Amino acid sequence: MKKNTILFLSFLLISSLILFNPGGKIMAEDFSLKIGIMPAVDSAPILLAQEKGYYKDENLDMQIDIYTNAVNRQSALQTGELDGAMTDLIAFVNNVHNGFPIKITTSTDGSFPFLVKKGFEEKEKIDIGMMEISVSNFLSEQFLSKQYDLNKIYISAIPARLEMVKSGKLDMAIIPEPLASMGELAGLEKRVYKNEYDFTPEAMIFTEKAMDNNAEAIRRFHKAYNKAVREIQKDDSLARDVLIKELKLKPEIKELISLPEYKLARVPSKSYLNRVINWVEEKQNIEVKVSYQEMVEGNFVEND
Repeated sequence: MKKNTILFLSFLLISSLILFNPGGKIMAEDFSLKIGIMPAVDSAPILLAQEKGYYKDENLDMQIDIYTNAVNRQSALQTGELDGAMTDLIAFVNNVHNGFPIKITTSTDGSFPFLVKKGFEEKEKIDIGMMEISVSNFLSEQFLSKQYDLNKIYISAIPARLEMVKSGKLDMAIIPEPLASMGELAGLEKRVYKNEYDFTPEAMIFTEKAMDNNAEAIRRFHKAYNKAVREIQKDDSLARDVLIKELKLKPEIKELISLPEYKLARVPSKSYLNRVINWVEEKQNIEVKVSYQEMVEGNFVEND
């Protein structure tokens, strides 16, 4: 009798599923996320996963907004319009220092070449354009401080930096890819320096609210991200093509783009993050009293 009751209840459950799903398939739960990214090479796996349908494969409704202004992206994140965003670690450290509840869920892989005017004559001291408290300043020191005496000229707008290099008012400027290749296409010389670390100061972050309320969606995002990375590792033309298409770049730069080595989702090491924190503290004369555990969430990076 008990067995018959269980069978009857199972039949009712299956019947109700079919009733609300005329195709006769038991539908998986749908999840959704909204993120903001920047027009940088870091975004290639995120954009490729969308193009290839990897988010849909995970029943993840993914909305990806591309921001050309980091301030607008930051505002959208802080006002709750976004669940997560692609950002740099300099901005991230300042945000958590100021009490904004966000965490890194994976490092991303950026590329930051330097542009000089063709025919540039080497010298000991150079005028170099960058933002002041920024990844451009941080990386300029990392790549160039042993070779040059840096006279830092703080110019926030990338187009202005490019124009000043073209006109000879700057010796050099650090420009993220793929914008650096646009400068190369316009006649500047691009210099790429080898990164001695396993990370670049770039990351994907999510708000603590999103991680508390939508952890499964974030997990599925990272799974799709990893799938896209594996595809790019086999054929980097996939990254080049999706960047040109989605960022509306000139097709002529396809082979010029200096791509990073894309890696599966992983959080920055404690030593690397501390290196960034120490730099921020020195430049801004502040003390960042936030622990590594409070900055990083490693539960989403298990490689499947």
